Amino acid sequence: MKLKAIAIASALAVAGTAWAASVRDEPIQPIQPAKVTNPALVELGKKLYFDPRLSRSGFISCNSCHNLSMGGSDNLKTSIGDKWQQGPINSPTVLNSSLAVAQFWDGRAADLKEQAGGPIANPGEMAFTHDLAVGTLRTIPGYVAEFKSVFGSADINIDKITQAIAAFEETLVTPNSPFDQWLKGDDKALNDRELAGYGLFKESGCVACHNGPAAGGTSFQKMGLFEPYKTNNPAEGRAGVTGKDEDRMNFKVPTLRNVELTYPYFHDGEAATLEQAVELMGRLQLGRKYSEQEISDIVAFLKTLTGDQPTFVMPILPPSSNATPKPNPWQ
Repeated sequence: MKLKAIAIASALAVAGTAWAASVRDEPIQPIQPAKVTNPALVELGKKLYFDPRLSRSGFISCNSCHNLSMGGSDNLKTSIGDKWQQGPINSPTVLNSSLAVAQFWDGRAADLKEQAGGPIANPGEMAFTHDLAVGTLRTIPGYVAEFKSVFGSADINIDKITQAIAAFEETLVTPNSPFDQWLKGDDKALNDRELAGYGLFKESGCVACHNGPAAGGTSFQKMGLFEPYKTNNPAEGRAGVTGKDEDRMNFKVPTLRNVELTYPYFHDGEAATLEQAVELMGRLQLGRKYSEQEISDIVAFLKTLTGDQPTFVMPILPPSSNATPKPNPWQ
């Protein structure tokens, strides 16, 4: 048995080495499928992600702004919050967000767990408090039982809530895009136009910021290097977190994975199309004016970054009890 186990381990190691050797040496690397180690925690997090009872109105859920049928975003310039407030910033996709250096455009949350607690208590978003959200879940017998099953205790707190939501969000990766297939050696996965677009994308210097498995998300960069970015949006970028003037208009570089699904673009949502986004990024960030053909080629490449979208059975949320606050989105 011991020799058999060693043989299996050796075979797996060789297979892993062979896979690594077969991947093209490019600035962007393939997305790996999610590895679920605690399916019960993920299932609980999925329910919480879709549950509007975590909001003051009982109407807004995580999925409202990060819609998993729409590339993990909401396709609005800025999101809609409690009492139909217009949000201050474009909603970034939740897909592949576990690969980012930090969360939110300004990076104020270190990880998905910290991020998950932010919108619940933000008066412009879900407009609840953590205590009220916890209190609501404690009135729902199905949640009390599920928290006990997952955590070994029926006690519900915000730490457990955000841990579960983050565990679900970590599964929302999108492997197997045409570009990933090409990276793994399939020469037919991309056509000549898409390859030309990728070549131009690299040659122009886009990969200095848009690199790694997520093709971005791993650094903060100033918006407007060669020309100032003109916007009426009040977002300050990293300066709002650090208090440093030199961080003004420094934002987290967005992932380009699934970018054809996550329009409109930029922190203010002012670029309505990929063509507009590419043209602006060329001028503002690279000091380069792309031709229409070059823009078309780059856009063709960017569309090859759309991977397999998360698939799962929609959760059936546990029913409220008589003690659960009733939804009232009009108040």
